[in-house]
Amino acid sequence: MTFNDFNFEPELQEGLSSMGFNTPTPIQQQAIPIIQSGKDIIACAQTGTGKTAAFLLPVINKIIKSKDKTINTLIVVPTRELAIQIDEALQGFAYFTPISAMAIFGGTSGISFEQERKALSEGANIIIATPGRLISHLNMGYVKISNLKHLILDEADRMLDMGFNEDLGKIITYLPKERQTLMFSATMPPKIRDLAKKTLNNPEQINIAVSKPAEGVLQGAYLVYNPQKIELLKEVVKDKDIKSIIIFSSTKDKVKELGKELSRLKLNAAAIHSDLDQDERNDVMRKFKSKATQILVATDILSRGIDIDSIGLVINYDVPGDAEDYIHRVGRTARAESTGIALTFINEEDQGKFKKIEDLIGSEVKKLPLPAALGEGPVYDPSKFRKKTFSSPKRFKKR
Repeated sequence: MTFNDFNFEPELQEGLSSMGFNTPTPIQQQAIPIIQSGKDIIACAQTGTGKTAAFLLPVINKIIKSKDKTINTLIVVPTRELAIQIDEALQGFAYFTPISAMAIFGGTSGISFEQERKALSEGANIIIATPGRLISHLNMGYVKISNLKHLILDEADRMLDMGFNEDLGKIITYLPKERQTLMFSATMPPKIRDLAKKTLNNPEQINIAVSKPAEGVLQGAYLVYNPQKIELLKEVVKDKDIKSIIIFSSTKDKVKELGKELSRLKLNAAAIHSDLDQDERNDVMRKFKSKATQILVATDILSRGIDIDSIGLVINYDVPGDAEDYIHRVGRTARAESTGIALTFINEEDQGKFKKIEDLIGSEVKKLPLPAALGEGPVYDPSKFRKKTFSSPKRFKKR
């Protein structure tokens, strides 16, 4: 099957060809015909499966045909990073079309807010927005959204995890009832199904590779005491001939500390976190995407909001609190049928959490030996999980 089989308009097909899109992924093969038919969808697909194109392409094609000049499509996303990612993909797909779009999210200047207001009042074809920022505009009464044809909820599970349930409900009250609604989620817990019942009309269901890392990911884990982590990190990243590395840590403060430590070690690293303003965050991401920065340190807010196909190594400096977040962290590598490595540092306190990850993915992750200079790490025994803080072993020597 190729994209020609969808009978897209020539200007959209030209955009696909210029981007090198030839063969649709499974989620695209299943979702695009349903969206073209006008039915609602609830789709469960993990990150990296091509779901952004799955919903953008048929919507763009419909707008080209209709010659609509009002707000036709609203895409609601949990983070500004994901809004930017979708907007960038849209600009590529729609390059040869007259379609207009605007990404709307917080943390920007007054000039940006005015640009958003203009797009919402005069009618950009596609709006990509985070819930809070969109509600700020809706409350002011100038958003012209009565002719909306498509509502797309992307990363719906993440939005609910971040507490946007009430915001989503409020946004939906502003929308026409006669519309096509598309919901995409990496997981399908009961709360997502409840949201779907309230929001979708007799939807078609799609399930693609739920909660499984991509086959191209080589997974490994190290058992470490906390004081060993930074030394292990040095060993793992030094002399690595890998152009792009992402390190995930559990908190903003840890991200800052790791970024400073890696820079002190003369490694080409940068940290991205919520204390940076939007221009600074954009600059960090631009340099990482262009390979000017080799190592990016981030929290889970980025695990579903970055679209780079050539990340060779993902390091979980901390085990994620939610087993499903592991899937999204690991999903940053081995994208687009490539291969990659995902390594996790497991201290004693996190062994129970990591066992839940292994249960979720249905396989045991190989435990790798620590470099000899670091001494021994803890034994992997999740059944003896304890919440106390453990001191480092006597054999561990700091360099």
